Amino acid sequence: MADKTLLTIKQNGIHELDIKKSNFICNLRRIKDEDDAKRQLAEITKEHAKATHNCYAYVLGENNEIQRESDNGEPSGTAGVPILEVLKKTEVKNVLAVVTRYFGGIKLGAGGLIRAYSNSASTAIESVGIVQLLDKKVISLTVEYPLFDKLNYYLEENDYPLEGTEYTDKVTVKVAVDDDKVDSFLTTITNLLADKFSSSIGETKIFEVDYHRE
Repeated sequence: MADKTLLTIKQNGIHELDIKKSNFICNLRRIKDEDDAKRQLAEITKEHAKATHNCYAYVLGENNEIQRESDNGEPSGTAGVPILEVLKKTEVKNVLAVVTRYFGGIKLGAGGLIRAYSNSASTAIESVGIVQLLDKKVISLTVEYPLFDKLNYYLEENDYPLEGTEYTDKVTVKVAVDDDKVDSFLTTITNLLADKFSSSIGETKIFEVDYHRE
């Protein structure tokens, strides 16, 4: 199950920065395991085989159990580590970041390189967005038609995502509720509808919810 603080990138993406005539291209990819990371890294490196450098970092596991980085020919500590630090600072998990550099003829110096690779990774993550992975139970609620509007209004006002609605002689809606809030949710619905409904609790699924830091 996903932990409530587990974050990852919203989707794979590419973001480019031009810094003093050098082109920095950051590829962000979700990864499942180390073999997947190596496969996708090889794919990106092949695509940019003519680049000056293909520097990278990736993190795997809820507690970053696996961390890898490479400067790929840049001065030691100026590329891979800054990329890795961005992944750790933003707290995204199971993510590969490859920053490809096409050299433009102007040397940036160690400090300039660190800033360039760090900015490339951080702006790419900002561009694609971050999601929080949450364990939710799918609950089915069945009501008579006269109570449906009241129920639906409550669910919309309180941001409960609907997983489906079925119309028969009654109305059944499927609602995603945080694992630890199921009991309180059903108590609230019982009070709202004066216990005039039936329910069933389904399986737990992992949902992706847009995440924005305070």
